Amino acid sequence: MSENNDIKRQMTLYFVFAAIMIGLNYLIQKLNQLVVAPFICQSYGTIEFFHIFYCSTEPFNMPELIGSIFAVGITYIIKFFLDKFIVFRKTGTELKDTSIEFVKYFGFAILTTIENIGIQFILTNYLNSPLEISFIVALSIGYLTKFFLDRKYVFNV
Repeated sequence: MSENNDIKRQMTLYFVFAAIMIGLNYLIQKLNQLVVAPFICQSYGTIEFFHIFYCSTEPFNMPELIGSIFAVGITYIIKFFLDKFIVFRKTGTELKDTSIEFVKYFGFAILTTIENIGIQFILTNYLNSPLEISFIVALSIGYLTKFFLDRKYVFNV
């Protein structure tokens, strides 16, 4: 397969999986909001630990925060393995190598998230772009940046 076709295949799969992970992230957060949080808070909300760190909405909406953290964590782990084995066709399963790849992957995720937030902030606050346009542009640039960082530095393609 030519290099050009290979990168097109990788990009297509990378962005399809990204879209699926966005949907999964939303689904996990909704399940937390509608099922998990009400169950935990109703069953265990009188226990101070659960009340403070999961059920409280003052000063922050803890069920939403915890749901977001779980959703991001779950989708990052799933996306990492999809990218490693399907997108970039890496076959190594050594724990040390996979751990190093995951640390790099997560590091680039943090950097590109900062990039997304910055782009969205500039577009919305300085160029008066609607939120939806800012969101789409920022995510597109962020995922494109992350694709090339992952391709070159995480999975060494």
